[in-house]
Amino acid sequence: MPRELRKRKAPEVEPAAAPSAKKKGPVAKAVAKVKEAVAPKTKAKESAPAKAPKIAVGETIDLEGFGGEIETNDGTKTTLKKLVDESKGGVVLFTYPKASTPGCTKQVCFFRDSYTPLSATGFAIYGLSKDSPKANTTFKEKQKLPYALLCDPSATLIGAIGLKKAPSGTTRGVFAIDKSGKILAAEPGSPQGTVDVIKKLVEGSEAPAADEKIVEEAKTEEAATTNSITNGTSKEDAEKADVAAQVADTAEKLDSKEEKPAT
Repeated sequence: MPRELRKRKAPEVEPAAAPSAKKKGPVAKAVAKVKEAVAPKTKAKESAPAKAPKIAVGETIDLEGFGGEIETNDGTKTTLKKLVDESKGGVVLFTYPKASTPGCTKQVCFFRDSYTPLSATGFAIYGLSKDSPKANTTFKEKQKLPYALLCDPSATLIGAIGLKKAPSGTTRGVFAIDKSGKILAAEPGSPQGTVDVIKKLVEGSEAPAADEKIVEEAKTEEAATTNSITNGTSKEDAEKADVAAQVADTAEKLDSKEEKPAT
């Protein structure tokens, strides 16, 4: 019988090995490092909140919603707009880092001792910090302050007036605004320096008031003179007329005596 030929199984082909990763050259490595360094910074920059617009002396700001809601040391909710509306001539805010600390105690006492002359022109004066109502009330009562202390724990108003200190502190300073929303002062300073800024502001506002009074008196005098000329009678003419009237009256009396028959 013819021998039966058996087919041999084809040898199994091993899968081709994956090509080895191509090694990065020195330039590629440098590029990769730069990308890693830049990527986090770019992301952080994109997520950073927009900075509040800078304020400047002489500018007029819209007080509606400016600085958000704050609280007085006695727990009353208020806003800068409301404080300005309630004032006679505007608002002065002096900021301090922390109630009852040495520097802040000096500052509130300087404003306390100068309160009468500083508020004489219509300014409403307030201290402003991130302290709690309880801490500020204790501070106010202990130092016998004649003005309220404002509590701004979120630093919304402190930040809006440009006196927030990164990351979460408060810069000592002073901010003043008139009834129309015009910024009169906005700057950091020492305990005494913040008071001096407002003293100069008040002294400067008194001079124009005196000039206006002089001008008003001059106008009144001018109006009186004009009125006399219009009526055709000056002070001198009035005096002469009075003397003439007295002489005429005396002459009339003498004449009447002479006309009486002798008894």
